Amino acid sequence: MKLKERLVMAAMGFSLAVVLLVLLDINLVIPHTEHVNSQHGRVRMGGKDSDNYKSRILHKTPSQGQEYKLAKSEEEKSNSDSKSKESADDFNDVVQFLMKITQKHNRHWKASKAGRPEKSNPTIGEVVSVSEAEMTSVWGRFQYGISKEEMYSAKDPTITEVVDTMRQLPIVGISQKEGGTQLKLIIEYEDGGQALFKPMRFPRTQETLPNHFYFSDYERHNAEVAAYHLDQLLGFRRAVPVTGRILNITRDIYSLAEGDLLKTFFISPAGNLCFHGKCSYYCDTSHAICGNPDMLEGSFAAFLPAKSVAPRKTWRHPWRRSYHKRRKAEWENDPDYCEVVKDVHPYNQGRRLFDIMDLAIFDFLMGNMDRHHYETFKLFGNDTFPVHLDHGRAFGRSGHDEMSILAPLYQCCVIRHSTLSMLLTYHSGPVPLSTALNRSLSSDPIKPVLTNQHLEAVDRRVGLVLQVARECLDSAEIPQNVIFIRDELYSNVKPDQPVDDGHYFRKEQ
Repeated sequence: MKLKERLVMAAMGFSLAVVLLVLLDINLVIPHTEHVNSQHGRVRMGGKDSDNYKSRILHKTPSQGQEYKLAKSEEEKSNSDSKSKESADDFNDVVQFLMKITQKHNRHWKASKAGRPEKSNPTIGEVVSVSEAEMTSVWGRFQYGISKEEMYSAKDPTITEVVDTMRQLPIVGISQKEGGTQLKLIIEYEDGGQALFKPMRFPRTQETLPNHFYFSDYERHNAEVAAYHLDQLLGFRRAVPVTGRILNITRDIYSLAEGDLLKTFFISPAGNLCFHGKCSYYCDTSHAICGNPDMLEGSFAAFLPAKSVAPRKTWRHPWRRSYHKRRKAEWENDPDYCEVVKDVHPYNQGRRLFDIMDLAIFDFLMGNMDRHHYETFKLFGNDTFPVHLDHGRAFGRSGHDEMSILAPLYQCCVIRHSTLSMLLTYHSGPVPLSTALNRSLSSDPIKPVLTNQHLEAVDRRVGLVLQVARECLDSAEIPQNVIFIRDELYSNVKPDQPVDDGHYFRKEQ
């Protein structure tokens, strides 16, 4: 065969091979966008009924995924000019709604107030008839002074005494708290009082790792301290008193430790005294608590009354997350989920639903996604406040605002008049929440408690909460369906409604 013929045949063979390759890989050349749902991470390879092994469904939040990051960066660039306008937003329209509701309420309230009995607010001490002898210690005055409406009153001097005592009183006993995922110690003072100690693990500047789930994050001692002060500044007063304190591990922990806890102490290669205790996670040599060389920061939280005296009821939070790396909770897939909640007692009337709204706002301001249960005091029935406990996973990501924490608010669109008014005051008033919080935290022994980035995030999130409230008002027929000036004005009571026994909301998807 001549050379020319050979070259022609080779060229024809090569062309045929290229055509076949293109035809076989046509699915790679022409993407099937109709089978992609980036919001829920749904990617299907092939036809609708395909059993392709690459077909997977992974649930994602709207803030996950590289596509979202790219879209977000472009959006931030295009909206850079509008940011200054948003930061200057005084929410005058929301203020006008508040004023109208206040004026209308005052007119009707004055006419109907006559003859109404004053709302009782008994304390635990009054309900269980505690003797004066049991109220002599600072611990007794705090614990038995807890009332039906709040953990402590606005000007209660006992709280200052409790905080000072936890900071200064000598420690005489140490034991590890059972249960929980991370190390906690029970501190015993010489006067018989107790506090819960959470140790410092890493510097303030170290934030939650981007690829860590909320349920696998470390707990932060400074977050507990900041949460107590934030709860107080928001006017809730539902969190136990917490303070920071610097310990000498050798004197205050090692010399008092016993049993299994004592066996976990060691000297690190850097010459620091360390220990790790025993718990479900992060209690091993590679996750040890270390001093510098034996000085250690920690948070001290006051104990609540013994459950034998004031038993508490544990409630599964209606908006609890799945605590699973793939599954989602029901509320994450159902935009009308609040209608389910409002149909269940005690969320169908009175204060409980508003307490959940307050708790969502509180958690959102500090970026706390770890809210799976809450507790109430059984002595006061259902018409009482939820105790704000366990905030160690808050203040983890200063640059990220997790809007799903506000799901109770944007799904239900109800909020207390007092809560909304307080947020507006911090947003547009002379003292921003970050300034008030930093000022309050400046008295703590472990100051600075929060970095400037976290303080700035608190102010930014106040504006985001107000924006959600505005959207609720814009979509409501009348503002009184969103803003409630008194808890008893809300009622969704119907015949044969289910009753939450504390474990009603279990479903996950």
